[in-house]
Amino acid sequence: MQEKIKLRMPVVVEGKYDRLRLQELIDGTILETGGFGIFRDRERLSMLRALAEKTGIVILTDSDRAGFMIRNYIRSAIPDAKKVINLYIPDVFGKERRKDAPSREGKLGVEGFSAEALYAIFRRAGLLEAGPPAVSDPVTKADLFSLGLSGGERSGYKRAALLRRLGLPERLTAKALLPVLNTLLTRTELETLVREIEEEDAG
Repeated sequence: MQEKIKLRMPVVVEGKYDRLRLQELIDGTILETGGFGIFRDRERLSMLRALAEKTGIVILTDSDRAGFMIRNYIRSAIPDAKKVINLYIPDVFGKERRKDAPSREGKLGVEGFSAEALYAIFRRAGLLEAGPPAVSDPVTKADLFSLGLSGGERSGYKRAALLRRLGLPERLTAKALLPVLNTLLTRTELETLVREIEEEDAG
């Protein structure tokens, strides 16, 4: 694997084993939510809010229901959405080595991914020491609608196909998808992907 990624923004994960995994690839601050403990820990939430205001934060939770609940709780507590960078692991079914059985939904958590796979997610999002690159011509809600990714009869199907192509979790809504697309793709790249999906569906 390449040199560690230097981040000025803290990365928020669910637990100890997620943090240990990320320490293999990140030179920076990695914070745990204590799982659902974040719902009862006002001091920790206040700290995350303060850090977000100062430097911005990166959230990387599991792709199951619990992970999305934790992510959405933290995100809703931070007034400026631009201060939060959401990274997502794809839906991969399996079991972490240290566990006797898979999770309730059967999906691997952050700790279950290799350092190389996680490294690629951070690199793809442009999260280097200087932070994510500015988007000069961002994808908008109107673009999602015009491309059939929201508001249409087959929007859910087309969006699900796009999520699979990008290695993103199925639970991602159109609203949550927008900022993710703007860290991963240009508008032209998105249009190309959607066109390929449409051609495969027609064939």
